[in-house]
Amino acid sequence: MQTIPVKILSSKRSQRYSIARAMIQAKSAFEEEHREFELDITQVTTSQEILKYTPVFAYPSLMIGDKLVCVGRFPTKVEILGWLETEIQQVGAV
Repeated sequence: MQTIPVKILSSKRSQRYSIARAMIQAKSAFEEEHREFELDITQVTTSQEILKYTPVFAYPSLMIGDKLVCVGRFPTKVEILGWLETEIQQVGAV
């Protein structure tokens, strides 16, 4: 089984929660279709840690693999699924 790291970046709990809800919905659909993958979702909460990935820490961000895919807004389940598909294509796993 291959693992795709996912990071939800925000110092604000409400912002992380909103992204996490969409991420959980996307995770269910993604892992059902791609059983050879699992998503490792972590939340990055401190400004110092967030700044390692993006200069924007007042708004939420999302990383899939080692790519920052969304900054400053709340992505939809459909957008997240698209980014996950792109990630597995780029790692040559499809």
